[in-house]
Amino acid sequence: MSKKRVLVVGGSGYLGQHLLQGFSEIQGSPFDLAFTHHSTPPHPLISAIPHSRAFHVNLQSGEGFQTISHSFGQPHVVVNCAAISVPRSCEMDPAAAMSINVPSSLVKWLSSFDESNTLLIHLSTDQVYEGVKSFYKEEDETVPVNVYGKSKVAAEQFISTNCPNYAILRSSIIIGPQTISPVPKSLPIQWIDGVLSKGDKMDFFYDEFRCPVYVKDVVFIILALTNRWIAEGKQMQLILNAGGPDRVSRAQMAEAVADVRGYSTTLIKPVSASSVDRGVNSPADISMDITKLIQTLDTSPTSFKEGVRLILENQGSS
Repeated sequence: MSKKRVLVVGGSGYLGQHLLQGFSEIQGSPFDLAFTHHSTPPHPLISAIPHSRAFHVNLQSGEGFQTISHSFGQPHVVVNCAAISVPRSCEMDPAAAMSINVPSSLVKWLSSFDESNTLLIHLSTDQVYEGVKSFYKEEDETVPVNVYGKSKVAAEQFISTNCPNYAILRSSIIIGPQTISPVPKSLPIQWIDGVLSKGDKMDFFYDEFRCPVYVKDVVFIILALTNRWIAEGKQMQLILNAGGPDRVSRAQMAEAVADVRGYSTTLIKPVSASSVDRGVNSPADISMDITKLIQTLDTSPTSFKEGVRLILENQGSS
């Protein structure tokens, strides 16, 4: 039986690297793997996953996709992890946010193939929700309060209009261990641990809520969708909240780190999000109901506290 082709767009980013690692570790290696990168290919990643193929692609122009067509072929599954995901960066350059976060060149490329037998798994965000209540469901209205959220709603609408088969994952904050080729952005739990380990008091918001999700759970979700698509081949048009089971504030996140590490909680100073001007509107409560995710994929996402424990164990004692 021939191997199925999987392309990870944005494979050199945080989730992309964990995803390539997850696919490569499956027994029997049932997938041919390829990934795109925008700048220099990450050599530690290429060395760690030697059978994957790296392609340079410009997502704004689509330059590079035809090379993939010729040397890799039409993918059975494409996972789009590429995005400008820092809300303030999106606010400063809305045009760039729209041109990267709405995957028009990717979808145009996929539509150029004669057969529409590719599943597009697209990473969206909990920031499509307005943030005025708790535990949003997939069918709730999307009313984003910032450019990042608006660009992600535009992407969802573009995909659902132009792709015959898709799964859109509205991801919360993704937590987990560092990647094979370390990413430059600070990772949430590691950053909190670094701050508290110095023994200095730090402000943490007590009135903004998310459902952080452990990275290996996101990898599991994507693998499960991939396997279902390949096994059944039935039309898939799906939107899922991809969060963890716990609604937590930044202050509660810090308290969990302090509890696992044994730091004093007096270092954590709860403050209101309204006390800080971050240069971008931020939704207050975008916690998500993940009942549909659990029922659709028969999964049980890792609790926030257990995710923190696994991350800190992974990086050892400070």
